[in-house]
Amino acid sequence: MQKTSQNQQHKRRRAMLKMSLGAVASAVPFTRVLADVLSELSSTMVSIEQFSATGASTGVVRIAKVNKSAAEWARQLSAESYRVARGAGTEPAYTGAYWNSHADGIYRCLSCSTALFDSTTKFESGTGWPSFWRPMSALNVRKNNDTGAGMQRDAISCNLCDAHLGHVFGDGPAPTGLRYCMNSLALNFTARTN
Repeated sequence: MQKTSQNQQHKRRRAMLKMSLGAVASAVPFTRVLADVLSELSSTMVSIEQFSATGASTGVVRIAKVNKSAAEWARQLSAESYRVARGAGTEPAYTGAYWNSHADGIYRCLSCSTALFDSTTKFESGTGWPSFWRPMSALNVRKNNDTGAGMQRDAISCNLCDAHLGHVFGDGPAPTGLRYCMNSLALNFTARTN
């Protein structure tokens, strides 16, 4: 009788162990799926610093990247802006709306309105493109290696929507020594409000 009781206990323990292993085994795929979803979600989320119309920071937010099809971008942008912002093109020197602008305000991404450059950091570079010695926030722009046009350069794009903005070079004025050489066709200027 005692032997039968021990056998039943062993059977119950084996059954519990199988159930536990089954639960763990079924949880592993769920855990992998959850990890994949979280990884994908984190790659589609970015931190952006937002700015008011006065140019004051209103804080950093974590938001989903703007993701549109080529057709959607083509409907939103002019053909020339599409060629520059979505096709990594360059407008001809001395032709853009902002290369010689001295107005006080904020230059935003034409594609998504992210604040990119403040007019207080704009300078005359003699290149024919609007040039700035720093972005409003390092979070709002992204630097990418560009080996096109037979040279090694650093392309600058909007971190929220991936619009091509221009390039950055190391021949700018103090305090940064940088020249963010941007395309007017990728920007939208808004006058500063008080």
